[in-house]
Amino acid sequence: MSPIIGVFPASGGLGSSVVNHLKTLVPASQLLLIARHPEKLATVSREGASVRQADYDIPSSLTSAFDGVDVLMLISYASFEVQHRVDVHKLAVDAAIKSGVKHVFYSSLGFAGNLGDKSVAHVMGAHLLTEQYLADQRDKISYTSIREGIYSESFPIYTAWFDPKSPVGEITIPHSGDGPGVSWVKQDDLGEATAKLVVAYVKTPTEFRYINEKVLLSGQREISLAETVEIIGRTIGKELHIKEISVDQYVSLPQIGDKHTYHGIDLSREWSTAWQAIRNGETAAVSPALKEILGREPEDYETTIRNLIGNI
Repeated sequence: MSPIIGVFPASGGLGSSVVNHLKTLVPASQLLLIARHPEKLATVSREGASVRQADYDIPSSLTSAFDGVDVLMLISYASFEVQHRVDVHKLAVDAAIKSGVKHVFYSSLGFAGNLGDKSVAHVMGAHLLTEQYLADQRDKISYTSIREGIYSESFPIYTAWFDPKSPVGEITIPHSGDGPGVSWVKQDDLGEATAKLVVAYVKTPTEFRYINEKVLLSGQREISLAETVEIIGRTIGKELHIKEISVDQYVSLPQIGDKHTYHGIDLSREWSTAWQAIRNGETAAVSPALKEILGREPEDYETTIRNLIGNI
């Protein structure tokens, strides 16, 4: 019997990409997809995948969510919090162990440099603690932590929520724009590579190179924030530049508070630590792993941005 691959949550941005690529690599009947809103998985369900409901925020729903799963792709809880994210990740890992899952792939994040274990970025805190928790469970379950590089599509988060449809000329962030920068990577390239890693393990687990290891999936070159903004401006036909402001000024910007509020708490000041992490070179590491796994060059940042906003 073929091993069952579980994906949770399976209907978000990265989850949907992973699922779409998994379908091209294994029969849909080999997939068990778990999501808060399983109705969003109706199409793949009709194609033969099994679908199940579970929600990080409803702990009881995780109890048997992974029953029957052999290999689980666990996608991190979507927020910038630390403790709540770690708590629900632990619940999911514990449920996977109880259900007999053999291996967990975890979607970590591309801060902390080249597979480092320290970061000044608040957003990375939950990932580092989850990675440590997985490492502590090595006698019960094996794991692979995939450091998913910084999405090219996530540029608004790093540019004070710049809106290409209503562009301002001056982007005010607590960073000068100078390097080190970010090795941006297209989300769907990450989804494809993640799916290929999962299937590589499923096919030959004893030969899989990332057992109880981390792997960084980055873009192929580091791009400063100044060049990032210049590329965006060139794409929309408007000259853009960065104006460095203080963290206090950043958190007071009118468009910021609501964007960084989770469970009623404004985490915009905590989020601002991401710029210090970028300044420290945490997002500048370039790894060959993505190209090797894809078997081709990943899409470059400018192409992704042009396809994303070029017609706005």
